Amino acid sequence: MLEANFRIGDKAVYPAHGVAEVTGIERREISGSQQTFYILRILENNMRIMVPMKNVGTVGLRAVVGKQEVKEVYDILRSKDVSVEGQTWNRRYREYMEKIKTGSVFEIAEVLRDLSLLKYDKDLSFGERKMLDTAKNLLIKELAVAKGTKEEKIAKELDEIFTC
Repeated sequence: MLEANFRIGDKAVYPAHGVAEVTGIERREISGSQQTFYILRILENNMRIMVPMKNVGTVGLRAVVGKQEVKEVYDILRSKDVSVEGQTWNRRYREYMEKIKTGSVFEIAEVLRDLSLLKYDKDLSFGERKMLDTAKNLLIKELAVAKGTKEEKIAKELDEIFTC
């Protein structure tokens, strides 16, 4: 994964938490050694996170997707040839949770697509419904920032994709 150098004011994606704004870059002494940290504010809930610059790749902090990736995300969401039959809900849940934790916009799109389609065939478990909401919220936030548009517009587009 390409390590990004962020500046104050940049938007970045922190896996499983979503879009964050870089609010500061600070040097701190930790265990006797100087380290430089990105100070992030998660847009969803204003939580503050400190990420050591040297760990950016390890934690999966990345730039918001560009226009080409946005198109790929919509392609993933629109593809309907997925099979989730035959798996127990808890196995699906573990697989989907792993995908969300990667922070990959494409993997999160797959989770949203699969659970949205599955919802029409059977009742989702409480955990799956919660995960569906999480995936949807993560995607809405990132796509809105990537496209420079309002979250409501993205939410409407996603609802239209999954309205059978």
